[in-house]
Order: sequence, then structure tokens, then C-alpha cells
Amino acid sequence: MAKESFRVGLIQLSCTPDPDENLNKAVARMSEAAKNGAQVVCLPELFRTQYFCQREDAALFDLAEPIPGPTTDKLSEIARQNKVVVIASLFEKRARGLYHNTAAIIDADGSIKGIYRKMHIPDDPLYY
Repeated sequence: MAKESFRVGLIQLSCTPDPDENLNKAVARMSEAAKNGAQVVCLPELFRTQYFCQREDAALFDLAEPIPGPTTDKLSEIARQNKVVVIASLFEKRARGLYHNTAAIIDADGSIKGIYRKMHIPDDPLYY
């Protein structure tokens, strides 16, 4: 039996306080990864914002969005155009007062194939 292989593109990017600017950067890097042969593209954790999980600040809850929602719609479009699978970590608002750091898996046809919701941020002695 022959092994199947595929190429993964791991996106790294600096994030600004502007979520739309970060999304546009990620989209450009996704397209670049696909042009370089990536079939699966992984975005950084909570890439739409600067990482904020070291503290709980209710003001940041406004950054959350539903899944599906505006960001997954955009990522689905780019996944479909580039024929790549995308794994994207998003700050999800599931219901009022219920938020998750969620990994959305978007297939190469643009459909959301699944999500994984983290229940908490790791808090072990070496985390900080």
C-alpha cells in the first residue's frame, strides 16, 4: 500500500490591534502557501487579534464572532479559490456569555468540516 502524502503550509505573521488588517495578511499568506504547493494551511492561534488570553478582559469579548460568520466566510472563499484545506483558530461567540478559542476546519471546497472548541487555556507552571 502506497503512502499518501500532502504538503502543509504553516502561516506565521505579526498581528496588529486591527482584526481586518490581520485577516488580510492571513489571506495573502494563505494564497502564497497554496502557490508554493501547500494543500493544508494552518493559521496562527487567534490570528485576527493580538494574543490576549493571558488575562480575562470583558472589553475583548467584542472581538468574538459566530462560526460560521464573517471570518469563516472569507476563509472559505480563499480555501475554495486556492483548493486548500484551512485550519483557523478564531475567537468564537457561541451564545451570550459563552466564548471559545475555536479551531475551524475548512475543506478545499470551502465548506466547514468541523470545529474544535478549547474549554480553557493551559495554566501549567511553564505556561508563563
